[in-house]
Amino acid sequence: MVGFIDWTVDPVAFEIGARGVRWYGILLATGFLLAYLVFSRIAKKEGVKQELVDRLAIFVVIGVIVGLRLGHCLFYNPSHYLQNPLDILKVWEGGLASHGGAIGIFLAVWLFQRKRKEFTFLYLIDRLSIIAVLAGSFVRIGNLINHEIVGVPTQVPWAFIFHRVDELPRHPTQLYEAIFYLLFFFALMLLYYKKDWGRREGLLTGLFFIAVFTFRFFIEFTKTVQMETGAWDFPLLMGQLLSIPFVLIGVWLMIRAFKRPKMKYQNE
Repeated sequence: MVGFIDWTVDPVAFEIGARGVRWYGILLATGFLLAYLVFSRIAKKEGVKQELVDRLAIFVVIGVIVGLRLGHCLFYNPSHYLQNPLDILKVWEGGLASHGGAIGIFLAVWLFQRKRKEFTFLYLIDRLSIIAVLAGSFVRIGNLINHEIVGVPTQVPWAFIFHRVDELPRHPTQLYEAIFYLLFFFALMLLYYKKDWGRREGLLTGLFFIAVFTFRFFIEFTKTVQMETGAWDFPLLMGQLLSIPFVLIGVWLMIRAFKRPKMKYQNE
């Protein structure tokens, strides 16, 4: 008999008064903190002032949080949230979309870069791409502890039984993504420090788009169908459709990057 993994972890880490502090929030904050520290180290290497890093961090944190929430509301259930706009603010009920988070980061960086002409848009996005997968790994562990974004039923020996969902063994898709993002983070760090890919504008971003969203496209096959827009009669899920343009943009960015000369850092 196959021994599946009984997943009974309590999403609440501890309580303060009548409110519970969830592991998801702790892991999200930890991911952001580690991403900030890595970005600060990269900035120091290139001669970028810490003050600018701190300002950019504020823009990005706001952008990603707003984007994650609005992405879920507008991509996956727009009819409900357009009729009940105040429900968008009910973040405690769950509902975040990584594609929306990506768009939120782009808008935040664009707003920041408009007044900082010493940086190009792609220069900043390249470096944020490295830390985004690190933070994403922690987010997916948070999803695992929350018993959400569960996989389809399966009989693989490493299947999880999410008892807060049902008694079926399922793919731990959150764990698949967390492991992939963490490994890809180390790969990007290696390419940045050892192969000097940071000097080719758009190269890291292009690779990020291709790798992450290709993975997202195929990992959707192991996930249960998330809330979709109305009557969804299409062979691909919303998450898969949203991934395709990112992959195509990534291919274009990598081709473009290799055709352009290497850049110099501010301290050179």
